[in-house]
Amino acid sequence: MVKGRQGERVRYYAFLQNPNSIKSSSSIPNVLPSYFRLYTRGTVLGYKRSKSNQYPNTSLVQIEGVNTKEEVSWYQGKRMAYIYKAKVKRNGSHYRCIWGKVTRPHGNTGIVRAKFKSNLPPKSMGSRVRVFMYPSNI
Repeated sequence: MVKGRQGERVRYYAFLQNPNSIKSSSSIPNVLPSYFRLYTRGTVLGYKRSKSNQYPNTSLVQIEGVNTKEEVSWYQGKRMAYIYKAKVKRNGSHYRCIWGKVTRPHGNTGIVRAKFKSNLPPKSMGSRVRVFMYPSNI
């Protein structure tokens, strides 16, 4: 048995899948889901590099659910954001963002190369980025 807000969310999704199953107006969920994630998660792996050099202006990112070079083609040109927390507030928030975009695939396993407005700091390696679904050409 699912209780609380999670139960409301489950009922709402069941309603979306089969709206004809509703028998009375009282059984229609009155609460919309509180949160929709409009991005895909990615993980910063490091900088592009060779055996002896590294190129910090290009970062390597693994996007969740992307495992082949062909799947990367949909993400090319998509915007991504590295969001981090700073100690001092700026513009009323402790959170700051570095924007970037997917430039091309890196290898055959679904890893992408990304360029950010300013180079990602070394502490970002292993952390999350948000890969947004825009700009879209659909």
